[in-house]
Amino acid sequence: MWKPRKTVGQMVEEAKARIENLSIAQVEGEMSRGDVQVLDIRDVRERRKLGFIPGSVHVPRGMLEFWLDPTSHYYSGKVDPTKRIIVYCAGGQRSALAADVLREMGFPSVAHLEVGFTGWIAAGRAVEREPEGRS
Repeated sequence: MWKPRKTVGQMVEEAKARIENLSIAQVEGEMSRGDVQVLDIRDVRERRKLGFIPGSVHVPRGMLEFWLDPTSHYYSGKVDPTKRIIVYCAGGQRSALAADVLREMGFPSVAHLEVGFTGWIAAGRAVEREPEGRS
């Protein structure tokens, strides 16, 4: 049976050691001060079904590097590379890997919400939803 050289769990733990892991209170503090971009990297179906952190921008994990790299044909211009970027996913694993990739790409100030959107909801924080009929 094939075994991975590194498990996804190992990769997440290694990424967390290289990046900034933020609590809900820390993310809220940064959001209240402004000049931060919060990126929801979950799948569009997760975002539609469960909602999202108010003010967050949807950048699906599968397109993250492509949408943020100005040399890519898929570059979107949705994210200002000079501003602080905080990414989140459902549970904090995909966002740890994504923050590490952005760090490796050279973004100067990147972090992730360690408990993810699930932790955000469990803590009773506000959630927004897409308006009905919007795709």
